[in-house]
Amino acid sequence: MVEIKNFGYYWLDTWVLANVIQLATQDFCLRYLNHTNDPGGRQYDQMTQAARSAPANIAEGTSRHSTSRETEMKLTDVARATLSELANDYMNWLLRLESIPWSVNDAAYKAVSAIQLDRADYQDDVLHQCSIHILAQKHKFNPWLEGNDSIQAANCLLILCRRLVQMLSRQMEKQLQQFREEGGFTEGLTAERLAHRTQQSLTDEAPACPVCGKPMIKRVAKKGLNSGKEFWSCSGYPECTGTRRIN
Repeated sequence: MVEIKNFGYYWLDTWVLANVIQLATQDFCLRYLNHTNDPGGRQYDQMTQAARSAPANIAEGTSRHSTSRETEMKLTDVARATLSELANDYMNWLLRLESIPWSVNDAAYKAVSAIQLDRADYQDDVLHQCSIHILAQKHKFNPWLEGNDSIQAANCLLILCRRLVQMLSRQMEKQLQQFREEGGFTEGLTAERLAHRTQQSLTDEAPACPVCGKPMIKRVAKKGLNSGKEFWSCSGYPECTGTRRIN
């Protein structure tokens, strides 16, 4: 159960596909980049680092879900941005070879696009099982990735990068909706603190709000003539602004 709690991203299709793209990009760079077309090794570094960034940021972002929804969304966006950069690298590779990316009407484009990922289904020994799952998903695309045809491999990876960018966009929309409905870590702490203060006030026999009747809690004035002094404030604030002096 500890593995599920701390590594929930193992079950995400976005993280699985990001790993497929990383593995395939590493293979692509080893196969096709050399001292002639990449003399300084700069393109190799940029492409493999961009491919690594996607699963790394998805994992880190998801791990921050319970403590910072804002950080989770930012890291998901970083993963999306690096994939867009990687997609441009594959498009550039095709153009350098005077080749045009596959049309959406091409049979090969349709064949790659039609392949769906299997759902992750891990029972126990999660790290072992998820590794088997990732490799099984990658093997689905091997007919276009393996061999010595860099144009075919680049087209396939271009499609996968664009697909994952769309998937991450939908994931971010879901994260934003959850943030709107549930708030983030800071909002959660505020709610917990307010609940504690309300309960404490009930124990201290706090008076009822003169406006709405809810129990009141002690607050400290931050400005004005009474700055620094305690007063009774409605626990329903800011919806209710009822106050009482503490005698």
